[in-house]
Amino acid sequence: MKTVDVLVVGGGNAALCAALTAREAGASVLMLEAAPRAWRGGNSMHVRNLRCMHDAPQDVLVDAYPEEEFWQDLLKVTGGQTNEALARRVIRDSSVCRPWMQRHGVRFQPALSGALHVSRTNAFFMGGGKALVNAYYRSAEQLGIAVRYDCPVDGIELQGDRFVAARVGSERIVARTCVLAAGGFESNIPWMREAWGQNAAGEWPAENFLIRGTRYNMGVVLRHMLDAGADAIGDPTQAHCVAIDARAPLYDGGICTRIDCVSLGVVVNRDAQRFYDEGEDFWPKRYAIWGRLVAMQPGQIAWSVIDAKAVGRFMPPVFPGTRADSLPELARALGLPEAAFVRTVADYNAACRVGTFDHTQLDDCHTEGLVPAKTHWALPIDRPPFYAYAVRPGVTFTYLGLKTDETAAVHFGGRPSPNLFVAGEMMAGNVLGKGYTAGVGMSIGTAFGRIAGASAAAALNIRAHA
Repeated sequence: MKTVDVLVVGGGNAALCAALTAREAGASVLMLEAAPRAWRGGNSMHVRNLRCMHDAPQDVLVDAYPEEEFWQDLLKVTGGQTNEALARRVIRDSSVCRPWMQRHGVRFQPALSGALHVSRTNAFFMGGGKALVNAYYRSAEQLGIAVRYDCPVDGIELQGDRFVAARVGSERIVARTCVLAAGGFESNIPWMREAWGQNAAGEWPAENFLIRGTRYNMGVVLRHMLDAGADAIGDPTQAHCVAIDARAPLYDGGICTRIDCVSLGVVVNRDAQRFYDEGEDFWPKRYAIWGRLVAMQPGQIAWSVIDAKAVGRFMPPVFPGTRADSLPELARALGLPEAAFVRTVADYNAACRVGTFDHTQLDDCHTEGLVPAKTHWALPIDRPPFYAYAVRPGVTFTYLGLKTDETAAVHFGGRPSPNLFVAGEMMAGNVLGKGYTAGVGMSIGTAFGRIAGASAAAALNIRAHA
């Protein structure tokens, strides 16, 4: 078999961006996708949008979202756990990638009416992530990129810091350069269990996690690279982790399992106690911390509680919530301690200082003298019927990955490999030490997918073009 120029391990957005960019530069490209064709695309098939810097209104983006504001948003959600140079590279690249995406068949549309606060910051994909993935695969086929499905890589052969070959079972696949974009380890429950360990109550929290994304992200390539001495980045317990409907499937629940009413009510744990500020910030900047918050609670479960005033102000969940005409009745229906639940809601209601409610702004409706506080959108829960949604941690992707630089090279002992590159979830921890803001995963995958593809081509002395 002829040696391929660029081998891309993975089949999602970052892998496709790498493959297309390398092919545009004239390199021969082979992609290895672990999933069967029907499930191709990794977590990218579940996405909806891309966070984009722009200095003026664009086709589907209103107003402006300049670099510094994007950076400050990222800085806030990560708590400073981010590489500024790499983060700013992602931000700047997000301002110029959409014409390239459109040339490969991706189409955009304005933000959906129920998607809160993102019409200025995020460009939505027409047809969602599945349409994006299919467009890229059609373009790959037209450009002559070879794709093999049902092809999970279980080993990488190295010679020092240089890539030599990938192994798929007993098969050895040789290439001149390689891009690793095979995702995190979120679907590997034993690894998640090992990472999270046992809590003080003797529970293994990861046993109650649900996986919002693909079941094929087992972290096999990531584990192999870490064992081979590649430099690591990130905390294995940090992830894009959302509070999702407790009735969601174990894998591939996607966007539709999200519960979006958290900021409009209160969230209580199994003991009927609140445990965090539900109104801390706009939901797109805070939704991805709530899975981790729930993971820290007894039994890794919580309930988002609202009243009739909140109905119609958020994207309705797929499954109906538990409904009751009184708070004691709701507590009994949920199996929560009735007296404690009623007292928690009563204390919250008494602490509410209602000003001018506006869910599109950081308004002045807040609590006073309550711990934890609710700093915005604090309205009493007093108008029946009342509703509650049971939520569990829903992991989208993990942040433990491979350390890299602005060329997307994999590092060994602080030195970049000359022909091995990384993109997507396998390096997202360089930018996302913790936290998340809507659409930034696609920004990272698109930017570093293209960078990795260009770097792989450049390593062959082939000039890549944007």
